[in-house]
Amino acid sequence: MGKKKGGKKKAASSADDDDWDILNEAAAANADASPASGEEAPKEEDTATAAAEEAKEESGGGDAGVDAAAAFLAAQGLGDDGEAGGGGAAKKKKKKKKKGGGGGGDDSKKDDKISAKGKLVAERMRLQREEEEKQRAAEEAERARIAEIERKEREEEERKEQEKERKKQKEREKIERQKREGTYKTKKQKQQAALAQQRLEAMRAAGMEVPSGGGGRKKPDYGKKKKKSPEELEEERKAEEERKAEEAKKAEEARLAEEARLEEERKADEEKKKEEDDDDAKDDWEASDSGDDWDADSDASGPGVDDALERRLKQATTSMEDESDDDEDLIEKEKRKEKERLAQLGKERAERERIQAEKLAEMKAQEEEMAMQEMMLAQKREEGKKRRLEQEKANLAARTRDDLRCPIVVIMGHVDTGKTKLLDKIRKTNVQEGEAGGITQQIGATYFEKKTLLTQTAKLNETEKFDLTLPGMLVIDTPGHESFTNLRSRGSSLCDVAILVVDLMHGLEQQTIESLHMLKNRGTPFVVALNKVDRCYDWKTCKDTPIRDALKEQSDGTIQEFRSRASDAKLQLQELGVNSNIYWEMGEDDWTNSDFVPLVPTSAVTGEGVQDILLLLCQIAQRKLWQQLMWCANLQCTVLEVKAIDGLGMTVDVLVVNGYLREGDRAVFCTLDGPIVAEIRGLLTPPPSREMRIKSEYIHHKEIKGALGVKVIGNGLEKVMAGTPVMVAGPDDEVEDIKAEVMSDLTKLQEKLSTDKKGVMVQASTLGALEALLQFLREETQPPIPVSAIGIGTIHKRDVTKISIMNEKGCPEYATILAFDVPVSRETREHAEDVNVRIFTADIIYHLFDQFTRFMEQLQEQRREDAAAIAVFPSICKILPQHVFNTKDPIIVGVEVVEGILKVGTPLCVPALGGLHVGTVTSIEQNGREQETARKGISVAIKIVNENNPTITYGRQFDASHSLYSTLSRASIDALKLHFKEKLENEDWRLVVKLKKVFNII
Repeated sequence: MGKKKGGKKKAASSADDDDWDILNEAAAANADASPASGEEAPKEEDTATAAAEEAKEESGGGDAGVDAAAAFLAAQGLGDDGEAGGGGAAKKKKKKKKKGGGGGGDDSKKDDKISAKGKLVAERMRLQREEEEKQRAAEEAERARIAEIERKEREEEERKEQEKERKKQKEREKIERQKREGTYKTKKQKQQAALAQQRLEAMRAAGMEVPSGGGGRKKPDYGKKKKKSPEELEEERKAEEERKAEEAKKAEEARLAEEARLEEERKADEEKKKEEDDDDAKDDWEASDSGDDWDADSDASGPGVDDALERRLKQATTSMEDESDDDEDLIEKEKRKEKERLAQLGKERAERERIQAEKLAEMKAQEEEMAMQEMMLAQKREEGKKRRLEQEKANLAARTRDDLRCPIVVIMGHVDTGKTKLLDKIRKTNVQEGEAGGITQQIGATYFEKKTLLTQTAKLNETEKFDLTLPGMLVIDTPGHESFTNLRSRGSSLCDVAILVVDLMHGLEQQTIESLHMLKNRGTPFVVALNKVDRCYDWKTCKDTPIRDALKEQSDGTIQEFRSRASDAKLQLQELGVNSNIYWEMGEDDWTNSDFVPLVPTSAVTGEGVQDILLLLCQIAQRKLWQQLMWCANLQCTVLEVKAIDGLGMTVDVLVVNGYLREGDRAVFCTLDGPIVAEIRGLLTPPPSREMRIKSEYIHHKEIKGALGVKVIGNGLEKVMAGTPVMVAGPDDEVEDIKAEVMSDLTKLQEKLSTDKKGVMVQASTLGALEALLQFLREETQPPIPVSAIGIGTIHKRDVTKISIMNEKGCPEYATILAFDVPVSRETREHAEDVNVRIFTADIIYHLFDQFTRFMEQLQEQRREDAAAIAVFPSICKILPQHVFNTKDPIIVGVEVVEGILKVGTPLCVPALGGLHVGTVTSIEQNGREQETARKGISVAIKIVNENNPTITYGRQFDASHSLYSTLSRASIDALKLHFKEKLENEDWRLVVKLKKVFNII
């Protein structure tokens, strides 16, 4: 019985086990289908617990608790394959099944029967899963719907924000555009515009003429306005200021009165309104009686309520009508006052317009009067010019051969050829020794009277039998120094015939050739004086004799030497295109041929040949030049020099070629500031046969007839320009016409005397010397020396202060005054030392040039020394491996300069090794002798010292396979350009360009 009973129990437990297996499988499937979440975990747990309790009730015995635990674990997803706590229960279950199986059969042999309870549980579990899935899908759909709504709300908000921002941006752009166009108005400005519009409407209503905004009245055209004098402009300005001040005062008073009136009306309105409000409040209080009545009225209904409402409405309507009547009265009053004010303003404006119209009419009349005056002046000027030209034409027609003027002879040639000495011999004076250094610095004019010419040529004329009809001769001595090209040019432009002095011993020299070109370009006839004939070997002096008589006394050897040297001079002239011959050997054809130039041997020391040259000049003047020597009444006068004379002030040396110059005449001179009219206070000439430059007792004249050199005394002649014409304004001449004629030739001189912003100051005794200085500084110096200021006469403190500004401009070398032939006081020199200004003075332009050139060289050398530490000369060197003497600091190696210039102090590097700095060259030796530089192609030994890295070693960091380069930088290249440009050749500069690319220098 016991066995059967036990067998039934085992069978029952086996069936229960199958049911539990199905339950476990369903729980595992449920767990896989829906992962556990925080909300669903309690439901699954309750389901598993309920299934375990059900199973426990149906299954009896001691294993019921274990089976329930197994079911719970299966519901949690920890079935047969579970971990941790579920492992022990599974093992117990398997042992129990094995034990119940009676002999341990495996899973394939278990019974496939499923009980009804198991099916019920499985079906319940499936339904539960479907319900959970539906619930989960509904929740997901709800969440998606909410998210979509929120997204649409966010997009709508963003769209509204963008629309708002776009409107703001559009408004800002509109305001900016209005500001650019000038049409933007603030709220206050709009209110003011509206008020102005109301006033315009009131003015129109008052019958006043109001200008429209667009096409207003045309501005009256009063033609060309006349320029007013400063006094009239000042009076008009004061009157305008007084008128404006009066108008401002009236406007301020009117504004204050208007404000006071408006304030009183405002206070009155406020008081009236306050009283009406108090009355209304009192009536309302009496009508309402109490709050209970109000409540009763509000609660009740019927005709009593309607009567109360009508009564209150009538009171409110009456008070509003009273207020509107008061407002209408105030508006009418305001309009009336505004009309009165505008009417007054209209009257004032009409008065101002009337006054302005009268002024404009007066101005127009003045302008018309001035235009008429200018037209009359122009007409007078034209008439005066016409009369002057007719008079000049009549004077030219009245010339005769019987009335000849003095020929103007200019003596030209190279420096130290004996020009002034030759004149001294003719004049019997010694001007040449009185000149500084024996060099002519100015143009001098010497007048020879007719009796002087007859006396000087008397011996020669005994054989020539020449009838001298000239009234005299005027000789101009010009400088031969190369710096006086402008003076020579001025002299040659004035002359009728010239003497070209040639040194017989030296032949044609530079200034002689230049003078020859000037004469050829101007077509001036000239005579060549072969001077210094007494220098020939064994010359026998025959003082003051004709040259042919002197040559008869000479030996054959002397004559042969003379002939040889004369032939050389003829050959040199022939090379320049000038045919020449000794004058007594010229045939009749040669005299008639204008291209043939006569040669006259002379000696300025002993006097041989002087008579010949004088007589020859007279013959040329009378025979060839008589047409241009006919005297004419037309004034032809040119300024030679401008110079200050002690006791006389600033004087002007002029050369009167034709016409008359009288004391008291109104002379018109040309200056840099325009033409000036000065009365001639004195006419001075030196004694006959004396130079104008020499200080001597001058002869006063009331009248001068050309041709003659004259010193003119007058007021305001400091700025008169040398080389410009002088004209006299007669009683019948127009002064403006004469001024325009005088200023016509100033353009060329202005170009010569133009100055720079930075440069030295040049001070000279005469304008001619000043021109020569400027020409030399700008054209004959390398580089040209700029000039910032010029002056004539004594140097004063103000001149020193003026040029000292160059120190402040950063150009101390230009804080210099070059003074030629002018005095400098001790106080001026002390002041110059205080302000660091140098003054170079000299009586010879040569010496002045030398002083400044020496100073500039010293200054340049000092700057080079200062820049030597920065400037690096370009070079590329190749190491000679067989000549390495020391590999460590100092490194001593033999190198060959492949390109450029290697100098002591040059830093060397190896660009191929990333710019490795090798060191600085401290010495260079060639054949045992030290040198400062080594040029391309030279092999030298150099010592290299590296103070920053003394451990650098030849053969370790670098070797003979690497070339050594000069280390260049932008600063070093700039220093080379500024101070050492002339020391580098073109190939050196090409190397600099090459190294700039190596070192990436911009």
